[in-house]
Amino acid sequence: MKLKNLIACFFLGFIMVSCIQDEAPNAEADIETCTVPGDVLNRDPIIGNDQITLPLKKGANISKLAPEFTLTPGATINPESGVVRDFSTPQKYVVTSEDGKWKKEYEVTALFSGIPTSYHFENALPVKDKKGNILYYNFQESDAIGNILNWANANEGFNYTGVQAKPEEYPTSPAPDGVQGNCVKLTTKDTGSLGALLKMYIAAGNLFMGSFTLDIGNVLRATKFGVPFTHIPTSFKGYYKYKAGEVFTVKGEPVSGRKDICDIYAVFYETDDKVKSLDGTNVFTSPNLISIARISNAKETEQWTEFNLPFITLPGKTVDSQKLEDGKYNVAIVFSSSIKGDLFEGAAGSTLYIDEVELSYRDIK
Repeated sequence: MKLKNLIACFFLGFIMVSCIQDEAPNAEADIETCTVPGDVLNRDPIIGNDQITLPLKKGANISKLAPEFTLTPGATINPESGVVRDFSTPQKYVVTSEDGKWKKEYEVTALFSGIPTSYHFENALPVKDKKGNILYYNFQESDAIGNILNWANANEGFNYTGVQAKPEEYPTSPAPDGVQGNCVKLTTKDTGSLGALLKMYIAAGNLFMGSFTLDIGNVLRATKFGVPFTHIPTSFKGYYKYKAGEVFTVKGEPVSGRKDICDIYAVFYETDDKVKSLDGTNVFTSPNLISIARISNAKETEQWTEFNLPFITLPGKTVDSQKLEDGKYNVAIVFSSSIKGDLFEGAAGSTLYIDEVELSYRDIK
């Protein structure tokens, strides 16, 4: 028995090392930081897996921006860091690893703190591996006046576990048969042997406004919730379907009598020098919170079911008109297939479908 355990541990260790080695070329072709010379940004750039957003101040010349990048050691970037480019439309950058074997393309978007407020989930963007094969999908929304929103999710984290899955089998994926056209499907997944070894037993399907940065040492801080918003959100609505998985587990162990449920919520908060974004550790507890909208009657339903959630202002909270105009407030809409998935509590197979979401707002008087 001891010999079997030893062999199993060795095998898992080998898998872990192999996964890390396989991922190494990707890690060597990353943009780590981004800055833009001049007083043109109203906050730090938002850096995702292969997308970067530059939140601009009003009056900035979007046609002449020269972003500067810090790369992983030895990597190069084309066009070069500091080159002036026209960001009236998103611009592409390609980072090449030091050994020249891996290239990673980034899309860099400059925005005047505006985001679309209607979300249809029709534009699924493929994320590919070094051979050009599609790994999984991200989602992007745009509107008639050029506002763009790059939704974030934790598919990158699931990919790290080494579980073999088709793109449509990842925790966050596009799906047909929405209320109108396509929709987004969020599914809680078992993370396999490596996930268990890292004590990350499940991966809830999620979709949120913000960014995701893989952080094995502190999973709750990997999700950065929030994008700049220059209005006061009043409510958000949409449609969902939900089916809970069969076996509820806590840290990998089945728990009888417990049933999974989804979560749908939004937060509005003030940013400052210390709080640039909220994460899984403080999204409901930060003193910077202004208002919260959260579903309280989520249920299993096979039919498209409407939700309409008002933002409830927290006691004593007000909005400063100048800070609002300057883009110092963030909004985040968040969907998850397991309400406690961030704590690795939930049921593999729990599935949440979301479609036709709309964010309502008012301007300050």
